[in-house]
Amino acid sequence: MEPSAFHNPPDSVIRAILWHPRRIAIVGCSPDPSRDSHRVARVLIEKGHTVMPVNPAAREILGQTCYASLRDVPGPVDMADIFRRADAVGPIVDEAIMIGVKIVWMQLGVIDEAAAIRAQRAGLTVVMDRCPLIEYERLS
Repeated sequence: MEPSAFHNPPDSVIRAILWHPRRIAIVGCSPDPSRDSHRVARVLIEKGHTVMPVNPAAREILGQTCYASLRDVPGPVDMADIFRRADAVGPIVDEAIMIGVKIVWMQLGVIDEAAAIRAQRAGLTVVMDRCPLIEYERLS
């Protein structure tokens, strides 16, 4: 088996991402409070981040206006936190690159190495197959 060309950034970078307030688009954010994406969005808000839910089927989540796509989010997006199946990640990453997102975070179980490498080559910081809530706990 060929070794992976993608590597997550070191803990110091992940810590810096999480501990500094950012504008975070949660792509695939669910209005259902029992879903992980909803819970992560809520905790990120509690930790001081500005969260913009992205879900074309919802109008509002956690009191925040919901957007149909990354392109529709007004103003700069520091980080796109992706809660979509791996086979849907590529176009989302391409959109993130196009609009100038600085960080792409793919949730636990969401793995698309080609998209991750494409984002890194475009100058983005990429975290893949990790959950911010688990990382907060692990790095605290």
